[in-house]
Amino acid sequence: MRLPAVLAVAGLVAASGACGVFGAPAASAQGCANPSGTYSGEIPWGQRLVDPARLWPLTRGEGQLVAVIGTGVDGQNAQFAPGQLEGGARTERTDCDGRGTIAAGIVGAQPDPSTTFAGVAPGAHLLPIRYATSDGGDPGELAEAIDTAVDRRAGVILVAVPAAADSPALSSAVARARSAGAVVVSAAAASQQGARTYPTATSGVLAVGSVNPAGEPVQTEAGDHVGLAAPGAELVSTSAGAGGAVAHRWPVTDPGLAAAYVAGVAALVRAYHPALSGEQVVTRLTLTAHRPPSGAHDPRLGWGVLDAYAAVSSTLPADVAGPGAVAPAASAPTVVPAAAPAPRPSDVTAGTIALAGVALAAAAGVTVAAVRRARRRGWRPSRFTP
Repeated sequence: MRLPAVLAVAGLVAASGACGVFGAPAASAQGCANPSGTYSGEIPWGQRLVDPARLWPLTRGEGQLVAVIGTGVDGQNAQFAPGQLEGGARTERTDCDGRGTIAAGIVGAQPDPSTTFAGVAPGAHLLPIRYATSDGGDPGELAEAIDTAVDRRAGVILVAVPAAADSPALSSAVARARSAGAVVVSAAAASQQGARTYPTATSGVLAVGSVNPAGEPVQTEAGDHVGLAAPGAELVSTSAGAGGAVAHRWPVTDPGLAAAYVAGVAALVRAYHPALSGEQVVTRLTLTAHRPPSGAHDPRLGWGVLDAYAAVSSTLPADVAGPGAVAPAASAPTVVPAAAPAPRPSDVTAGTIALAGVALAAAAGVTVAAVRRARRRGWRPSRFTP
């Protein structure tokens, strides 16, 4: 399915559910971010596109630790579960800037009856590490933050606020993270044409571009290093300054949020496929993405828009080549989504959505006709839209 068609329904949801216009977290009288309120509109378009509830019968990301590196995370927002935010040296459970809390919510906020917003992997634990302020961050400090995430054995490292420059220390920290098996996800967030951010442009990092509800890329940064795109505009997430309540900011546009969606899905993939290496997780994410209209790599969309259901549930060889590799025709993978078990009784709303996905997977994933159709389309991943 072509990208505009994939996002058409999500765009309608965004148009009906958005309230107000905010390009960044609002500031209080003290200069810190505060909430828009408690979001109770339609399911946010980005969440609808990724559709994590469809995967929760398979995995909610249990056993995964996701480091959120940026401006800290406000642990007082009640949509984070008690004990979900890890503490310790260099962690920061306050967030005046607000961007870290927004990114963390997309990764792992808990479903709550007061809101339609929920994170991608609510079973995952979050490790908030602050290295940046509203003015950006130093690459040396970012390197230390990544090293901390590695020391704490984070399986997914989300750089929600990348640095504007590289450094030998930052490159070394990324290499160490990859050697430890971590998936390093970083936002393509440069604000000037032709510029790159780091470690986004560092080899081996999954660089993430941003799309709006129409499927159009919205970030400035572009290049061969961009691997994937995800929702990064007009989004809803948890807010700093909640003071113990369930509170949100919306709609927010920030490239770091697209990387948060990818990091959340990476946690789901790691939980459901624990034997995969970090590089194999990245291959699975890029190989199963919704391809750009050209069918080839796009400098702003990478290999396409994130397809969470295909990334987690598809049957693929562990050593399958990535989309940019030249592989013999005989080794082309068969993508067959898995059938999901029954939902947990406590997830009433999420379970209703998930059961619809189970029915589609059961009907399409195991028949001979599906395999034949897959061959005719050149083994491109199956697509399911809610």
